[in-house]
Amino acid sequence: MLRFRSDRRGNIALLFGLLAVPLTICLGCAADYTRAASIRESLLAAADAASVAAVSAQSPGFLAAQSMTADGSVPAAITDATNFFNGRISTVGGYSSVTLTVKVNKVGAILTSSVNFSAVVPTTFMAIAGWRNLTVTNASSSAASLPTYLDFYLMLDVSGSMGLPSNDSEQARLAAINPDNYSSYPKGCTFACHFSASNACPDSGQKYSTGGKCMGYSLSRTAGNVANTPVTGCSVPGSSACIQLRADAVGNAVQQLLVTANAKGKVSNQFRVGLYPFIQKLYTYAALTSSLAGSSSTPGTINYAAANLATLLDTGVNTSLGSGGTHFENAFPSMNSVITSVGTGTTFNDTLPFVFLITDGAQNNQTQSGGTWSGNNNATVIDSTLCTKMKSRGIVISILYVPYQTIQNPTSFGNNEDYAVNAIIPNIPAALTSCASPKFFFTANTPGDITTALNAMFNQALVTAHVTN
Repeated sequence: MLRFRSDRRGNIALLFGLLAVPLTICLGCAADYTRAASIRESLLAAADAASVAAVSAQSPGFLAAQSMTADGSVPAAITDATNFFNGRISTVGGYSSVTLTVKVNKVGAILTSSVNFSAVVPTTFMAIAGWRNLTVTNASSSAASLPTYLDFYLMLDVSGSMGLPSNDSEQARLAAINPDNYSSYPKGCTFACHFSASNACPDSGQKYSTGGKCMGYSLSRTAGNVANTPVTGCSVPGSSACIQLRADAVGNAVQQLLVTANAKGKVSNQFRVGLYPFIQKLYTYAALTSSLAGSSSTPGTINYAAANLATLLDTGVNTSLGSGGTHFENAFPSMNSVITSVGTGTTFNDTLPFVFLITDGAQNNQTQSGGTWSGNNNATVIDSTLCTKMKSRGIVISILYVPYQTIQNPTSFGNNEDYAVNAIIPNIPAALTSCASPKFFFTANTPGDITTALNAMFNQALVTAHVTN
């Protein structure tokens, strides 16, 4: 008996027998838990996909949110997310009693979604211990920026000074061929000699007989080569077909802006652009439009209007613009009247306006009508208080300053207007900066710079309006 009691050779087998059942249950519980975790991950993947789908661009909910005029729940997005979730879990088995809660809300320009779920996963081994089911839960959320609808009103200075050649080289080219005002400009006229052939120029003041007509502008359209077909716009400096004027360079930059705006729009009608040139008066040259992908050779498109901007230069014949000087005192109140409402940009009919002023910044108070001139023709700087009314309404004013190229060969012609404008050039940037909204003053010295700066103005507007999608 003593020998039997002291014999422990069967202890391990006995202990294994005693532990086999709970060990098997534990291994089975691990298997049940692993299966439940796998199902939860499959359901979470469906919830992730549903929450993203609810706020994705072009989804039913996203489109519905765009048309909402107030904040709140977006039923179309909730339905879409629910259907998306159910469709994704239809291939997942091993669960029952799914509870789904979907919320999608629009707050300002932000669309948010949340998808919460719970499901019951039946157990096998854990049921032995009394746990017949495991409940799995999780949630997913997403957010997106709704498109911000922006209107761009381009105030385009087409006064006489924007008829200056676009750089020094182009000034030299025009001076070499221009017969106008030769008695006052024996080295060649580049300023105050831009009028069209329909305007009378006395032959006594011309380099050669022009039949009593001014030729500076028309010669710039052929680079002085009578065999060339006249152009309406000159897209690059140095062309043998034309001499690029500053208005040409601006028109080319506007064309590129239209390409940029069209490419960056995420939804239809997100960006609209209109062209509003001014001299003595401001008028609607191309009304606000979201059709920005037209051809620059197709009349009636805003692209064509931009390409032909130089045709609006002050030649004294456009009654919509008037003639003589640069009249900011008229242009700004007119622009303020054109913009009838200032919205938030959250919907297509509640747009946020931006004014882009492209100018050399010189105010000139003279006027011309029927060949008769009046007012002081000595240029001065813009009165920045003219900008206050629009800015106080919440309108952002962005200014692109195209600096005067210092006038070569200045003379005392026209009450010393050459010397007067050369003298104010250093004072122009400060006056324009005061007019512009904060961080919205830009400078471009060359034709290429004008294109780059105008695109930078557009991108700055997107940042300011929080266009992030």
